[in-house]
Amino acid sequence: MMLKRTASVEQIKIDSVIFSSVFQIGDSQQIQAFSRALAVQREAEIFYGNEGNFAAFPVFLEPIPFQSDYENVNIFTHNINPVLKVGSIDILGVSSSSIVHLGNSCNVSMEARVKHIRQLLPRPE
Repeated sequence: MMLKRTASVEQIKIDSVIFSSVFQIGDSQQIQAFSRALAVQREAEIFYGNEGNFAAFPVFLEPIPFQSDYENVNIFTHNINPVLKVGSIDILGVSSSSIVHLGNSCNVSMEARVKHIRQLLPRPE
């Protein structure tokens, strides 16, 4: 069951929305975003030809533990004012499986996995 509220935004400014990200105006029944990245920082531009193999890194293969979303919870909500009013929103960037959502949502599942690698040249002793 989705909440029954209305979002009223006078002005919104977003400079950048990238990498499996969403800017959503309106209600959503289901939102699912997924992003993965290899971030390699090298002192020298040496390429071995096998870059980009996500399966070589366990961080991309390990399952994410989720708690059951079928708990019995009794809740009573009374919205005195069913309108959420916002004057202005200013966002620099939305990235890597993120969302800016103006509205109601029911099911949201988002995942971002990043492996950072630094490859430095050998240092003389």
